[in-house]
Amino acid sequence: MKDDALLLGGRTFTNRLFTGTGKFGANAQIPGMLAASGSQMITVALRRVDASAGTENILEFIPPGVTLLPNTSGARTAEQAVRIARIARAAGCGDFIKIEVITDMQYLMPDNWETLKATEILAKEGFVVLPYVLPDLPLAKRLEDAGAAAVMPLGAPIGSNRGLETRPLIEMLIGNCRIPVVVDAGIGRPSQAAAAMEMGADAVLVNTAIATARDPEAMGRAFDLAVRAGRAAYLAELAEQSVTARASSPLTGFLDD
Repeated sequence: MKDDALLLGGRTFTNRLFTGTGKFGANAQIPGMLAASGSQMITVALRRVDASAGTENILEFIPPGVTLLPNTSGARTAEQAVRIARIARAAGCGDFIKIEVITDMQYLMPDNWETLKATEILAKEGFVVLPYVLPDLPLAKRLEDAGAAAVMPLGAPIGSNRGLETRPLIEMLIGNCRIPVVVDAGIGRPSQAAAAMEMGADAVLVNTAIATARDPEAMGRAFDLAVRAGRAAYLAELAEQSVTARASSPLTGFLDD
């Protein structure tokens, strides 16, 4: 496990739990959560980075060494997502970008077609693109070809805490994608994060379940342990399931004459 690092965008991550900055009761909770969870990548909405907006600059609460993953929250089209990504880079947030293009305001489902268009443009400009999508294997292969650094399929609607409702579709991506698969959205419990990692996901991104917990630091630590346990189980290769029972001890011979 010591050498089980995730390589992404030319960087090495030894922790496979990605986190977010939204929904915390106070920004001051973020450094403690990051320390407790060990998370080395955190998402941030660009509108929370603007120091001239008269509100707290979220970057002041993110320790050095933690990779920023700006997202294009608020984008409705590929063009808007591209514009937000360029602004984030100009603001000093680096080359990593999480593409979020959402046109459905009820379920907050990502628009896969617009996301693909944005990925094609930004990858050519040297961004490390992590597109957030509905799990769809043909789309994931197109994102690979477009230069995406990873694909981020949703487990369930954003903030729903309902877990891996799209599990069969995510499993298709894990089994067929050459780029990392990072399960994003809907994971509400550490056990669900562990299940995603047991499937073979390369990482998970968890925000709401940590930020809205009574104790975000303790919950961050719990998710870190769950992700590590799930990854270890995947690498150890889980035992096969069986319809019938399989005895683990001899059933005959001990008392027979």
